Amino acid sequence: MRIPFRIPGASERLFDVVGFGLNSVDLITVVAEYPASNTKQRLQRFARLPGGQMATATVACARLGWRARYIGSFGDDDLGAFSRDSLTSAGVDISAARTVAGAANQFAVILVDGRSGDRTVLWDRDPSLIMDVADVPRDAVTSGRMLMVDCHETAAAARAARYARDAQIPTIVDVEKVRPGIAELLQNIDAILAAQEFPGALTGHEDLGRALRTIAREFGAGLVCATLGKEGSLTWCSGHEIRTPAFQVDCVDSTGAGDVFRGAFIYAYLEGWPLEAAMRFANAAAAVSCTRLGAMASVPSKEEADRFLAEAEPVRYFEAR
Repeated sequence: MRIPFRIPGASERLFDVVGFGLNSVDLITVVAEYPASNTKQRLQRFARLPGGQMATATVACARLGWRARYIGSFGDDDLGAFSRDSLTSAGVDISAARTVAGAANQFAVILVDGRSGDRTVLWDRDPSLIMDVADVPRDAVTSGRMLMVDCHETAAAARAARYARDAQIPTIVDVEKVRPGIAELLQNIDAILAAQEFPGALTGHEDLGRALRTIAREFGAGLVCATLGKEGSLTWCSGHEIRTPAFQVDCVDSTGAGDVFRGAFIYAYLEGWPLEAAMRFANAAAAVSCTRLGAMASVPSKEEADRFLAEAEPVRYFEAR
């Protein structure tokens, strides 16, 4: 099955992928076990690493070989400089991003359970980093062959997606939470890649397949997918349901796995792969990322993902009833 969107040719745009949304600096702490209240324990590991939903997904696209641009807000502090440098060193263009004077960059304290790799994210974001709809740069968000947005600033993301739609550029959203304005955003999206809990929270349907079908019908999205962690992913597209199993790995840290999934899906999308192969590759890249600490630092190269896939089982494909 082919992904049902036309992608502009490589010569038609300066970039292959434009990402619009959050960047962060992650202060990652690995603990022997999740801490109980009013206790102490020594950290097993600590690292300051770059992250953020859209920054990580955009870096994944760049590391896999595509021309990538990031648009978002940086603070003008040390963390902001660190976040900017992490993107430019990965080959991502940030010329259309802004640095907000007097603002602290977004950051997160992430507790990683050393037994399972599961993580708990405690984050903070300076309100002055919020991008208003008037701040969305039309020329920049339409400078790629695809636009990828997150759901944190729904009004600004919806404006960016409308600009892309008007320019006949496919739009993809990384959505994890029902926020005010989410319906307007989804109405401007071609491919919805959602966190596991989102479809049910949005539609009220406990059955995930039914929730995905409802979202596709109500918002006119050609593809709706839910990432399911250790269960892989479930996708609804063109009247078919595709279940892609996860790959078994020794999980070190699950931080950023969903962002890597989205970046790897876009890589395969731009390559023109069949949908089943794209989902399998995205699940594999996310699995590899879980074997490493951090979000952006865990993104695999194409060669690493290919080696991992060499021993994988074929994807399972199901036609919806």
